[in-house]
Amino acid sequence: MMIVGPVTPGQVAFFIGFVSVLAAWIYAEFLEYKKNATPSKTHSDLNLVELNETVKEGDRAVLLEGGGLQSVSPRARSSSVSSHIFRFLLMEESFLIEYRLTLRAMCEFGALLAYFYICDRTNLFGDSKKSFNRDLFLFLYFLLIIVSAITSFKVHHDKSPFSGKSILYLNRHQTEEWKGWMQVLFLMYHYFAATEIYNAIRLFIAAYVWMTGFGNFSYYYVRKDFSLARFAQMMWRLNFLVLFCCVVLNNSYMLYYICPMHTLFTLMVYGALGILNKYNEIGLVIAGKIVACFLVVILVWEIPGVFEFVWSPFTFLLGYTDPDPSKKKFSRLHEWHFRSGLDRYIWIIGMIYAYYHPTVERWMEKLEETEVKLRIAIKTAVATVALMVGYLWFEHIYKLDKLTYNKYHPYTSWIPITVYICLRNLTQQFRSYSLTLFAWLGKITLETYISQIHIWLRSGLPDGQPKLLLCLIPNYPLLNFMLTTSIYVAISYRLFELTNTLKVAFVPSKDNKLLAQNIIAGIAISGILYTLSFIFLQVPQLLLCEK
Repeated sequence: MMIVGPVTPGQVAFFIGFVSVLAAWIYAEFLEYKKNATPSKTHSDLNLVELNETVKEGDRAVLLEGGGLQSVSPRARSSSVSSHIFRFLLMEESFLIEYRLTLRAMCEFGALLAYFYICDRTNLFGDSKKSFNRDLFLFLYFLLIIVSAITSFKVHHDKSPFSGKSILYLNRHQTEEWKGWMQVLFLMYHYFAATEIYNAIRLFIAAYVWMTGFGNFSYYYVRKDFSLARFAQMMWRLNFLVLFCCVVLNNSYMLYYICPMHTLFTLMVYGALGILNKYNEIGLVIAGKIVACFLVVILVWEIPGVFEFVWSPFTFLLGYTDPDPSKKKFSRLHEWHFRSGLDRYIWIIGMIYAYYHPTVERWMEKLEETEVKLRIAIKTAVATVALMVGYLWFEHIYKLDKLTYNKYHPYTSWIPITVYICLRNLTQQFRSYSLTLFAWLGKITLETYISQIHIWLRSGLPDGQPKLLLCLIPNYPLLNFMLTTSIYVAISYRLFELTNTLKVAFVPSKDNKLLAQNIIAGIAISGILYTLSFIFLQVPQLLLCEK
């Protein structure tokens, strides 16, 4: 098996950490087996949890925070992170049994990343070229819609948190479904190299960023939770998987540009609402904050030279250079400027829509209570205007060539998004429907986006764009598509679950002191492993120099 690319200190550090945790987990499973094999009148709380199939979801979250039920004991809560590290290094039996489930999750996560590396950085599996056939492309997508409609069509009866009635305007089921069907097209665009829908893909990414503004504003405005724990959980969700992919695959953060984009706009929403948050109930304050967001964006992205001045200190994190020698060479920040600039305004539009969400719900509630003829007339008028605006946008903006469209995109992407929202929420019945298969896919969009580059497509080298397809069944492209897609989606969903499991284990929601200790310990352990790995890789070079 040939390995492509140099071995880095980060990769060696990951390998050392993974092997250590793997050994600890195997030993923990052996201890657990030995304990269960020994007759005992008193069963451990951990065994009771594993045998009880009706554990409540909230209780499970508490259990996972420490890796097992014992973690909620006063002794475990009072233990410091440093003592946990020493107990791990000493392979203390009680500690390993107590945190067996967390060790198992860490091992599984590491194994999946190893699979990423094998698929994308070795020649163990083959690759094939992309090819686009419009008939096949549309057939597969509409087939998925039909299957989803037949098998996962669902009517929801949720109540609005604002009015208490079943208005369901822009409800969670609907937005998850929206993300799902867009993500499928986004992924198929990459797999089949469907360049003719480039403008649609740009619009889909804008819709994701719109949801970032909408969802985060809704959460912070309603919950008023600006705690360190909430912030850490948010950053973990967005960056945990991509951080390890950068280390294991030796890639730049900007290769996965969706992650830094969503991180940036999430931070900007958090900052906008977090500053002077006790005044957020005042309408003029919110208006001032939204205007300030627009002014910041105009200052940074519209005035020449400001972007480079602001972001140049972060080039080490946001810089990217395509290794393809045929590509035109730009500055290291060009990719970040281009990607973030395309959707620089739409997150603010999402914030505005979130602020007026309760107001629109009240309007819709009154509309549903009006006389039938008037209700039909108003809805018909809304649909007619939305369709006309959508048609004009399609004819005069969407049909533009790629480069011209990109110039108009930051200022016009809100139009088709608004049209879709109007049409999708036109009637009470339509609002209550969703295709849960797409909603399920919508929950794992981050994992499917990151994973596609390495276990569905192939780049073959650090920072390379995924221009090839992973090939497990040579000469049978459709069978290969079926197999690689099945593995890819299954792994993406498992990574979604593991990310959340480890988030609960390492990012406590109600203990800032423990959270701070975990952050410091994580940085320290990473630094020690990286330093040792760097020295280890230098030894052969030093020996060669001596010869």
